[in-house]
Amino acid sequence: MTIPMPPTSADPRSHPLIARLVAREGFVEVDAANFDEFSARSGHVLLVFTEDPIRYKETLDLAVIVPEIERAFPGAFAVGILLPDAARKIAVRYGFRRWPALVLLRDGRYVGAVDGLRDWGEYIAEVARLLDAPVARAPSIGIAVTGPGGSAAGCAG
Repeated sequence: MTIPMPPTSADPRSHPLIARLVAREGFVEVDAANFDEFSARSGHVLLVFTEDPIRYKETLDLAVIVPEIERAFPGAFAVGILLPDAARKIAVRYGFRRWPALVLLRDGRYVGAVDGLRDWGEYIAEVARLLDAPVARAPSIGIAVTGPGGSAAGCAG
């Protein structure tokens, strides 16, 4: 028995909820060509990592939720939308585990991520926490190595 797979969307921009994020909400479409410039802005940047909305229905949920998050924190961050091709290439920098995901940067540096679909209250609490959190090392960059006693001081490079 063969189970037919649903078709994947040729272009996620063709879905009205995804298209609305750029056209109506004014969020910036971020890809490999403009990622460094967009992410290095001063202040906070919220990156929205999407996946194919046919295969990952949660992407469409997030497309509705992100404008509400932005309204809950007016002026707190610029929002960039990474469509699936760009999102897959850039996601490895940030080490989140579930799609779709939000990544918050401050002055171009990683602060934290909210991955997978969450309850509204969790989004608000987590974004508020991240806005006040210090910058950190993204989880996928390097492996923390410690020597005896929990210090990295004895590690040779």
